[in-house]
Amino acid sequence: MKEGLFARLEEIYPDLVEFRRDLHMFPELSHKEKNTPKKVAEFLTDLGLEVKTDVGGRGVLGILKGGKAGKTIALRADFDALPIQDEKDVEYKSQIPGVMHACGHDIHTAGLLGVAKVLSENRDSLAGTIVFIHQFAEEVIPGGAKFMIEDGAMDGVDVVYGAHVSSTDQFGGVGVREGNAMANGDTFEIEISGKGGHAAMPHLTVDPLIVGSQLMMNLQQIVSRQTDPLKSAVVSVTSFNGGEGFNVIPDKATIKGTVRTFDPDVRDWVEKSIEKIAVSTCNGLGASAIVNYVRGYPAVVNHSEETNRVERIASELYGKDNVKRIPPQMGMEDFAYYLKEAPGTFFWVGGAMEDSKDVYPHHHPKFNVQEKSMFYIGKLFIATVFDYLEKENHVLPEHEQV
Repeated sequence: MKEGLFARLEEIYPDLVEFRRDLHMFPELSHKEKNTPKKVAEFLTDLGLEVKTDVGGRGVLGILKGGKAGKTIALRADFDALPIQDEKDVEYKSQIPGVMHACGHDIHTAGLLGVAKVLSENRDSLAGTIVFIHQFAEEVIPGGAKFMIEDGAMDGVDVVYGAHVSSTDQFGGVGVREGNAMANGDTFEIEISGKGGHAAMPHLTVDPLIVGSQLMMNLQQIVSRQTDPLKSAVVSVTSFNGGEGFNVIPDKATIKGTVRTFDPDVRDWVEKSIEKIAVSTCNGLGASAIVNYVRGYPAVVNHSEETNRVERIASELYGKDNVKRIPPQMGMEDFAYYLKEAPGTFFWVGGAMEDSKDVYPHHHPKFNVQEKSMFYIGKLFIATVFDYLEKENHVLPEHEQV
C-alpha cells in the first residue's frame, strides 16, 4: 500500500509546490500570522478533517481518524517567517518587504499538507488517529509550541514526529540524532548605567561603553575557563548599543546575547555567572548593571526507540549511505516541548540546491532549498505512520496479512 501512497504524493507534488511558493511569496512573521493559518485550515477542511483553529493563539490542528481504532500520532510543521529581506532572484521571491521564509518553514507546511491529503484519501486503512500540528511562531521566544500544548494540541497523543529541511546538507539525505539533538536556548540583556558627559573630558564620566567592552571580554571566560570542556556551552554577545553623538559619552549602554547548553547544571551555572560577572565588572568600574535573563526553549531530546525507527525506515527508503547519525547542534527548536509530552524524534532532511553557488545557510537573505525535499519528508512521515501503527497496534504487515 505504501508504494501507492508514495505514487499519490508524487502525483500531487505540483500542487504542493504551488502552495509552498504562495507561502514563500507572502510570508508572515511570528505571532503575526493571519493569512497563513487561514490557508492551512482551508486546505485541511477541504480534506474532510476535523479542524481546530486559533489553537494556542494562531495554531491549526487537523485531526484524521482512521477507519479502525488505534494509537494517536502527531506530525508537526511550523509556518512562521523571519524579518529578513529576500535577495534571491526567483519568480516566487517574497513580495513582503523585509520578511521572508529563510528557514524552510514553507517547505515543512506544504509537505505536511501533502501527507494529510494522501492519508485522508486512505483513512479506512488507518488503524489510529493522526494529528497534524501546524504551528505558529517557532522563530521567537516564547514560541508557539508551548501555547499550543497548553491549549490541548498533544492531548491523547502517543508519539510525535517532526522534520526540518537543511539547506546545507546533501539533497535527499536524512540526519538523525538520539538523545540530545538541539540545545537549550536562552537570552540575556544587560543594561549598564554609567555617567555621561563630554567626550573631551572622560575623567569626569563613567563611560558605559568602556565598561561594556570589558564586560564582553569577561563573559567569554564563562565557557573558556569556568565550564567543563566536555560539557557544551555557548555564550555569545550579539548586540552592543549605546550613544549617538561623536562628542558625547552616554549614560547607558545595552548588551544582548544568547546562551546555548545541554546539561541543566551548566545552564544554571551560566545564568548565575552572567549575573555575577555583570554586576562585579560594572561595580568595579563605577557603573551598575541590571541583568534580564530569559530561559527559552529546553533542549530537544530525541527518544531512542523512535529515533531508531526513523533511521531504519529512512534507510529502507533512501539507502543506508544516505542516512547518518549527526552530532548535537547548538541551535534551538521548540519541538522540545512536544517531546516532553510524548516520546518521539526530530530529524533532518537535506535540501541543498543543485548548484553550489546557490547554497546558503539558514536565516540568510538568499536562503533556498530544493522543493523536492518536501516529497522526501512526506514519504518518511507516511512510512513512519504505518510502521508505528502496525507495530504498536499489533497489526500484521501487509505481506503477512491473509
